Amino acid sequence: MTVETSLAEATDKMHKAIAHLKEDLATIRTGRAAPALLNRVTVEYYGAPAPLNQLAAITVPEPRLLMITPFDKSSISTIEKAIQSSDIGVTPSNDGNVIRLAFPPLTEERRKDLVKTVHHRAEEGRVAIRNVRRHAKEELERLER
Repeated sequence: MTVETSLAEATDKMHKAIAHLKEDLATIRTGRAAPALLNRVTVEYYGAPAPLNQLAAITVPEPRLLMITPFDKSSISTIEKAIQSSDIGVTPSNDGNVIRLAFPPLTEERRKDLVKTVHHRAEEGRVAIRNVRRHAKEELERLER
């Protein structure tokens, strides 16, 4: 392995760590409704798990409301059950055609919890980058010898 490939590999791993952190932060439920909150929700569809965004259109008609319109109307109950069993913390309402997720405004306590969660996840991201940097440095030192 050469110095250039070692550095390129380390750079690639660091970019992946940053991308993972961005994905992780996008799933945090703040006061606003964002379709990224539903990225991790999987629905049991005809016996196979499928991501929710492949089974339905997700729109944001208002800042605190997500509207999920399934492509197949018969899957609306399974989508609703998957949302209820997920860790989103919002109860879906179903009118037969669409599922609505109304997000309540944040309380002071919830804001403080969000700040702690974001700090914790940011620190995990920094640790991941430090580990990549340490491994790359060790690899370069081995190549030097």
